Amino acid sequence: MGKPKKKYFAIFVLPTLLAFLIAFFIPFILGIYLSFCDFTTVTNATFVGLTNYVNAFTNQNFLNALWFTVKFAVVAIITINVCGFTLALMLTQGLKGTNLFRTVFFMPNLIGGIVLGYIWQSMINGVLANMGVTMLMDPKYGYWGLIILMNWQLIGYIMIIYIAGLQNVSTDVLEAAKIDGASRWQTLFRVTIPMVMPSITICLFLTIANSFKMFDQNLALTGGGPSNKTTMLALDIYDTFYGKVGFEGVGQAKAVIFFIIVAGIAMAQLVFTRKKEVES
Repeated sequence: MGKPKKKYFAIFVLPTLLAFLIAFFIPFILGIYLSFCDFTTVTNATFVGLTNYVNAFTNQNFLNALWFTVKFAVVAIITINVCGFTLALMLTQGLKGTNLFRTVFFMPNLIGGIVLGYIWQSMINGVLANMGVTMLMDPKYGYWGLIILMNWQLIGYIMIIYIAGLQNVSTDVLEAAKIDGASRWQTLFRVTIPMVMPSITICLFLTIANSFKMFDQNLALTGGGPSNKTTMLALDIYDTFYGKVGFEGVGQAKAVIFFIIVAGIAMAQLVFTRKKEVES
């Protein structure tokens, strides 16, 4: 059976490999090259060295967007995972209507980001109108509006992953901890959480990636206002590349920097949490 499989291996792999090369790898490599060029189209690129990167790092809007994104991501990652894990714990206790609650909490994840952004913009501005302000009058309103939106969209999705991990925790181990006199908090932190570390690894990776890459919700909810103070990295890159003539190379350089930051943080998180899996 081994030889026939090897014989047709290339035939089955080729379509996927071609799609990967055409849709991802080649554009990715070309994008890195273009980040060192001054261009308006791919065919008229002129190599300018590190000029685009220097312009990116000396651009105050980019630095502000980077800082704002980091502040947003830290709070969003913590709140989404804590709330998602708490809901998962509650919905694995055999309560009535558990399946209904799981469905209801998961449903926001099915709604597109642009739609969510405009929906929450209307709701938040409706609440703020009672205080005589709007979300674009102070960046703190936009910041917390984005936090609320991100939590509302992702908590249910993260909850489902945690539920899958909690359901795999051995009841024998939990009963042994109870017999040994462990309290609920001791059981949670010393037994349950270490045993669901694979789920924590996945959830942290997803929330880190989604928090840093958030674009459509940011565009719809605040549009970066007021005065670009709630602009996140993805939106700043978009505005630079498509909103300023002659800045395509700078926008591409920002995109490469963005990729390195997100990939570096995500990989560091994966390495750290996977070590905890091994230890547990």
